[in-house]
Amino acid sequence: MKILAIQNRMGIGDMVIFLPFIEAISENFNSPITLLVKESSKAKEYLYNNSKIKQIIDLNRGNKKNGHHDGIFGFFRLAKELRNHSFDKVFIFNSSLRYNLICKLAGINEIYQYPLFKKKKQNIIEAAKSLLLNKLNIKVKSNPKIFIEEDLMQKAKVEFDINDNKLNILLGIGGSGPTKRIPAYKFIEFIKLSLNEYDCKFFLATGQDPEEQKILKEIISSYKEKCVSLDKLSISETLPIIKNCRLAVCNDSSFSHFSASLGLPTIVLMSDTPLLYGSYSPQMHPILPEGSQTVLHGTNGKEKINPKNIFDKLKNIIT
Repeated sequence: MKILAIQNRMGIGDMVIFLPFIEAISENFNSPITLLVKESSKAKEYLYNNSKIKQIIDLNRGNKKNGHHDGIFGFFRLAKELRNHSFDKVFIFNSSLRYNLICKLAGINEIYQYPLFKKKKQNIIEAAKSLLLNKLNIKVKSNPKIFIEEDLMQKAKVEFDINDNKLNILLGIGGSGPTKRIPAYKFIEFIKLSLNEYDCKFFLATGQDPEEQKILKEIISSYKEKCVSLDKLSISETLPIIKNCRLAVCNDSSFSHFSASLGLPTIVLMSDTPLLYGSYSPQMHPILPEGSQTVLHGTNGKEKINPKNIFDKLKNIIT
């Protein structure tokens, strides 16, 4: 049986969130799944060893509507490409009529999809849960997991001198936008509080954005001997290092999703994104801006994240 799952959101976190639902489909039909996802999800770098995923196909749609699968010509290109795979079933994790019609044109007989034209205010997790419950009578828990081979973990431990007797902490200091990036001085204060009580080593994960690099350099300059930068590594190189850590403190970023899915207790600093993205996993422990009961797009609360609250949460987790 050939089964396709279409997940057209662009983020890494979005892809991680959908993992339990895709795996549940595979288990239900006892068949690995082919994914159609955007390259920006980076799925090939962390799902290559997932036995429930057979193949990953790139969905090439650009922000400027100039992707290979954009427009009317892209519509027919994608339908033709999917037809060549002869899929029996498809699960479409969106409410788009476009993908519904593409799959029909591709000759896929069984199409399972969210209700059409219902995207507004759609809960990313509840919509997926409803699809599988209504169509397959499956209840799925939101607890994504990514697997790392033991030999890769041991290799990373040796290469980066990771000592299990220390409190190894991932700091996910990057973020997809400036409002999600907690200022360097708050991480520095958290590091100071942690070192006062524990023998710690910090692994700093971020991207190459100039503002992220500025935060990285500020932290490194303050605690050079206690910090290791991971910004030059690929995702696949970084994951075994994360897995060797005891816990993580991350902005709402790809690293918070990775660390939680790797089984690490993850303190998520929620400054400007719906709380859902920092609380969907049982491994996630959100920290909100002081005085806030929740957080949404537009909260702009990064200056109100209290390092003492982060440290108190850390102590609560490890004791």
